[in-house]
Amino acid sequence: MTVYFIGAGPGAADLITVRGARVLGNCRTCVYAGSLVPQEMLELCPDGANLVDTARMPLDAIIDVITTADAARHDVARLHSGDLSLYSAMTEQQRLLSERGVVTEIVPGVPAFAAAAAALGSELTVPGVGQSLLITRVSTLSTDMPPGETLPELAAAGVTLALHLAAHRAQEIVGALAPHYGADCPTATVAFASRADEQVVRCPLAALPDALAAASITKTAVIFVGRVLEPQGVHTITDSYLYSAARMSKLRNHP
Repeated sequence: MTVYFIGAGPGAADLITVRGARVLGNCRTCVYAGSLVPQEMLELCPDGANLVDTARMPLDAIIDVITTADAARHDVARLHSGDLSLYSAMTEQQRLLSERGVVTEIVPGVPAFAAAAAALGSELTVPGVGQSLLITRVSTLSTDMPPGETLPELAAAGVTLALHLAAHRAQEIVGALAPHYGADCPTATVAFASRADEQVVRCPLAALPDALAAASITKTAVIFVGRVLEPQGVHTITDSYLYSAARMSKLRNHP
């Protein structure tokens, strides 16, 4: 039997991958984060499936549920929001399951930052302006940031930032980033990306705390910071070489 760690996507029930939906439909036990995974997604589970909400369960209890289902010869769907590669706490679960001889497999999902960028209608890598995206967070009730990864240290690179789990620390974000990005640097915050209650707030960096407070955004949001968010026409943008006439000519001459 197998425990499938499935990325449930950013919020909309139809943003689970085709593979994720197929696997979910074959698992007799589904262990899911009820505070983040939409209830509509659970309709993909087979009739009579055992559904376990882990929103208020400690790690050991979650592992007990999964290992009990595995011992009963059930394939298990472990549903996490977004994609498992970011802030999912998957690693510790895999470690404990491996110690118990439980086989695991990962089914990737649509990450929150990708859904947030779609809500903005924006490409996050703009030729001639910014070609890098740094995904990070701030220290919260979760694990502290490790040495060398404080927000001021990361900001020194000056690349476009995607801040997760940070909306309630807006004032701290401004203090850490303004010396590197400038108080006028554009920001875009997307709360509940892809959901019916999605919100988008755009403002200069200095105005971020007041803008998020006015919109009552305190969690489940991605905050982007960087010059790639400025309107077209502010920068002289270089078109991508990928589809340029020069590259097409080169391909024709060197098949």
